[in-house]
Amino acid sequence: QVQLVESGGGLVQAGGSLRLSCAASGTIFSINAMGWYRQAPGMQRELVATITSGGSTNYADSVQGRFTISRDNAKNTVYLQMNSLKPEDTGVYYCNADMTSRSGLGRAYWGQGTQVTVSS
Repeated sequence: QVQLVESGGGLVQAGGSLRLSCAASGTIFSINAMGWYRQAPGMQRELVATITSGGSTNYADSVQGRFTISRDNAKNTVYLQMNSLKPEDTGVYYCNADMTSRSGLGRAYWGQGTQVTVSS
């Protein structure tokens, strides 16, 4: 079994910063891409940022230049540093990990989500 556990969400004023963490645990053979997604009330879940095992990153246009995704492969952990936060960044942030098992099967795992609220 694999678990993704997020932490670091909370309430912050506009212009402030938060750092999210997501640690993967359990029977892990290989983690490929990891990423962060978010879902605002009444909206669809959207991609925020992804990072490959080699460190290549991709960002949504709305967060480019303000958010930074990074990972520690030794700790099976991905981070999201969020700066210059805006009220429209409010939502539940979900961690995602694309993994390959020892037998070669691929599967995506999701965390339980962490709430980020940015007040104006």
